Amino acid sequence: MAEIGQYIYGIINSTPPTRPLGEVYAISYRDISAVVSDSEIVDYTHLPKDTLARHLLRHQEIIERIMTEHTIIPMRLGTFANDSEEVKEILTKGYRMIKEIFKRAKNIVEIDVVAIWSDFNSILKEVSEEEGIKEFKQALLSSKEGIAVDDQMRIGVLVKDYLDKKREGYANEIQTSLSRIAEGFKAHDLMDDEMVLNTAFLMSNARIEDFDRKLEELNARFGERLNFRCVGPLPPYSFYTLQIKKLKFEDIDWARRKLSLLNDFITKDEIKKAYQTLAFSFHPDRNPDTPGIEKEFDEVTKAYRVLWEYCQEEVCSFNEQDFKKNALLVKIRG
Repeated sequence: MAEIGQYIYGIINSTPPTRPLGEVYAISYRDISAVVSDSEIVDYTHLPKDTLARHLLRHQEIIERIMTEHTIIPMRLGTFANDSEEVKEILTKGYRMIKEIFKRAKNIVEIDVVAIWSDFNSILKEVSEEEGIKEFKQALLSSKEGIAVDDQMRIGVLVKDYLDKKREGYANEIQTSLSRIAEGFKAHDLMDDEMVLNTAFLMSNARIEDFDRKLEELNARFGERLNFRCVGPLPPYSFYTLQIKKLKFEDIDWARRKLSLLNDFITKDEIKKAYQTLAFSFHPDRNPDTPGIEKEFDEVTKAYRVLWEYCQEEVCSFNEQDFKKNALLVKIRG
């Protein structure tokens, strides 16, 4: 039988809205509310791509509809709570951080800008005429041994290097120009070789028209070489999306033993010092001939990250009963 829980779309900075939210509803703690719907609990990491895409579309449609009337902090796709009590626990644990995000996100939206080559084949032809590539080709053609497969691969690498430099030049110029108007920006991965720029800009509502004008100027300047696509205004997905993490006592206990921290109460300063001491001792550069030293160093580093994430206060408890009260973390997605 399918397990039903609450799917969380995001957090709004208000008590339950007086107007209905359609098929979703609000669960509140103090002056913030989670926008949720009753849903079968599903592990999104194992969904087929087309099914995942449908869920993502619904997730974003709900958030962007709520955004028209409320400031909303998006929740990561696929975030479920077991019941309304766990939703309230999430709001309680994350309250201080969530309120701080609302201060920063007031009258702020995200605008995503993508630029692609207008004519990728022409760009490749142009790159192949670069002096360094032409010289290398001529040297190969004049060689008595002819052009080997390795030589062709080297030409391909050279072309890619030149193309990357050209792309980076355009991307930096566009990014620098638009970031002067924005509150911040975050570059995303490029999907293919034809993409030049894929960047999210955090924008004040008051400067959206300035941003549009600047984008028009860039389009006029690079119009023959680049095609621009702009999506927004959007909720600040790239900057303030929340993530829920449920910790396991076994992982925390392993981590503190790995760093030889055996007391029930440990400070963040003690965690940092223990890690620095062990990282120095196990660093591969200091032990070049010791078998398995890289693995030991990696485990020490992993243990430090686990403990640092768990310890939200200056002093944290490693008593199992206390851990249960702090096993749920609310954080901004990295």
